[in-house]
Amino acid sequence: MTAFHIAQENPTPYTCLGMFAGAGGLDLGFEKAGFVHAECVDILPCAVATLRRNRPEWDVVEADVRDYEPRFKNGLDVLLAGFPCQGFSLGGHRNSGDQRNTLYREVVRVAALMRPRMVVMENVLNLRTMRHPETGRPFAEQISAEMEAIGYKVRYAMFRVSGFGVPQTRRRFIFVAWRDDALSHYAFPQPGAEATVRPFLAHLAHDDAAPLPNHAPEWGFQSAVHKATGQPVSASDPIVPVRLSRTASVGNPVRSLDAPFPAVDTATIWGWAQGNVQATQEAKDRANAMFVRNPNSDARLWRVSASRLRAFTPREYARLQTFPDDWVFCGNTKRDLQMQVGNAVPVLFAKAVAQSVRQALETADGKRRAAAPKPQAQLSLF
Repeated sequence: MTAFHIAQENPTPYTCLGMFAGAGGLDLGFEKAGFVHAECVDILPCAVATLRRNRPEWDVVEADVRDYEPRFKNGLDVLLAGFPCQGFSLGGHRNSGDQRNTLYREVVRVAALMRPRMVVMENVLNLRTMRHPETGRPFAEQISAEMEAIGYKVRYAMFRVSGFGVPQTRRRFIFVAWRDDALSHYAFPQPGAEATVRPFLAHLAHDDAAPLPNHAPEWGFQSAVHKATGQPVSASDPIVPVRLSRTASVGNPVRSLDAPFPAVDTATIWGWAQGNVQATQEAKDRANAMFVRNPNSDARLWRVSASRLRAFTPREYARLQTFPDDWVFCGNTKRDLQMQVGNAVPVLFAKAVAQSVRQALETADGKRRAAAPKPQAQLSLF
């Protein structure tokens, strides 16, 4: 079995500091692009443990960002921030008044304090439509205006990460800001061919003994909804990825290995099915069943059956987020691990953004010849 790793670019003197670092996807992507990691901060103990376990040389601060005062004082090149998305996300309550929605102001505060040359912020697409409760502006415009008020120029765009080596259709919203006009040539990275799941996961489905961290696969998944029938299985029977939760979702829960995966999140459970795999939509008995959230719904629910079933391991989710196999996740529960992985910026996408930032800095500093300018819309969907 070949381990998944990410190539390390030649080192650069440029520094980065990460706010809301989580399990480290954005920070790790910048490190892989050659940046010097100066410091990072997160409030979640299991995420802090993950960062310290994997990068003991990093300066990792466990704190609420509202109380955070950076310890790094030597001049900063790039400030990174994947501020919380739960209040914006289409997978959440989409509450414009959610207190977490204003935490981007901590990024503005630290940017005003440290005056980094560039700022990179990451979040979900709904920033372009959800309106700020104080100003009525879309959050994307409000965040840009507040950065401009402290002297930065801002550009933002939306990306589908499958065009950047990540085998999922997840879409992300990226802000890039700079102070110096010499950086106004900054250009977002451009997508390539779509990544597919097969090279990341297919061999793990067939190798139950793969010696990887956070990977202890166990066949035998069973629930009140999905059934492992126990029928005989042949080694030649294909093993296919299946969705094991959100059974009212649109779209067949049996997925292809030869396409990008749906977006990995913190709640949806995915897994493997082998032998006599069937997926059917059935009406739910909402009058007599337990745990009925909406008795008035007439949605038909997906039911998966197969000879055998198992849930994805945390390592398999991490593969879909393109974390290298030597990145170990710490936590006491499955929830701790899935939350860290699901909330992370995919590492290969983060590296692509980092490479575009590095190119802009090197060009501004005369270390690289300026490329011919390409027209870039303020808001584009790749």
